[in-house]
Amino acid sequence: MRQRSFPLMIFAAGFGTRMRHLTADLPKPLLRLGGRPLIDRALDLAAEAGAGPVVVNIHYLGARIAAHLRGRPVALSDESTRILETGGGLRKALPLLGPGPVMTLNPDVVWRGPNPLRLLAEAWDPARMDGLLLTLDRGRVRGRTGNADFRIDATGSLTRASGAEGVVYLGAQILVPDGLAQIADEVFSLNRLWDRMIAEGRLFGLPYPGQWCDVGSPEGLVEAEALLS
Repeated sequence: MRQRSFPLMIFAAGFGTRMRHLTADLPKPLLRLGGRPLIDRALDLAAEAGAGPVVVNIHYLGARIAAHLRGRPVALSDESTRILETGGGLRKALPLLGPGPVMTLNPDVVWRGPNPLRLLAEAWDPARMDGLLLTLDRGRVRGRTGNADFRIDATGSLTRASGAEGVVYLGAQILVPDGLAQIADEVFSLNRLWDRMIAEGRLFGLPYPGQWCDVGSPEGLVEAEALLS
């Protein structure tokens, strides 16, 4: 029987610089979308999917996030001394998350469709996967420009894309974090771990059947509001 419940890391430590004046005195996870903070929307997805324990990392204006989450069943991974990026941040949080595969979720996106965490849990196959990333064809992505992140084949296996053709990573995944211990740097991206999984044929993508928008800029915030309405 496959695992259906996973610990979850929500990445909330970033500076939100693309939001410009909107994050001058407010961390991006507390920006409101559809009348609710982005971090609350992420926590709703976690609760609906039965994810737990839930860990949120904090750095920029972290005290604001900590105060907002006070009293909730969420553990904080404090990166106030130095922001560690996604790879270093996840490795620091592992004692709070526990052993085994973990989910990660970016709160600065909006989903319209099935719960992304539930979809990942249902599709996870540890016999052939060390990582499963939720993806969307680049042409269907909203709120974001630039090239594709990956190419995906008929089996779901991912390789790196080199241009516009391919799929985009949507900010939700399940991965086996064991390889993080082999990376000597303190600050690093999860791209380092993904590349190792690609080399071993163990990184897969799951196409998202709904709609998605990046909320990384003021323009993306407007587009996300339109998507929700």
